[in-house]
Amino acid sequence: MTRSEERLNVGTEKQATGRARLRKYITTENVTTTVPVQREEVRLEREPITDANAGDAMSGADLTESEHEVTLHEERPVVEKETVPVERVRLEKDTVTDDVQVDEEVRKERIETEGTDVDQNRR
Repeated sequence: MTRSEERLNVGTEKQATGRARLRKYITTENVTTTVPVQREEVRLEREPITDANAGDAMSGADLTESEHEVTLHEERPVVEKETVPVERVRLEKDTVTDDVQVDEEVRKERIETEGTDVDQNRR
């Protein structure tokens, strides 16, 4: 007669439990900055004729009509955009080991004897 019993063989198997994903998307934000700019303004100066500057004033022509033009300049903000790398991002996986207690029933066959002096309920 063969007596059998169940033995518990516990191992592990790997299964997918979820996914992690990197997703890159674009957001827009408003950036406000102050830029100093310069501009030229025209100002009329009048200088009275004196004995010291009378020679320069008299060197001109007789009464005539004429024009004098001055070009004015101003600065305007110039904006450029450039794309620069600022960070590298990646997903890394770490393996973590935990202890899990397994509780399972196992069955055994028992053999009994009758009419012998051998121990009862021998395993």
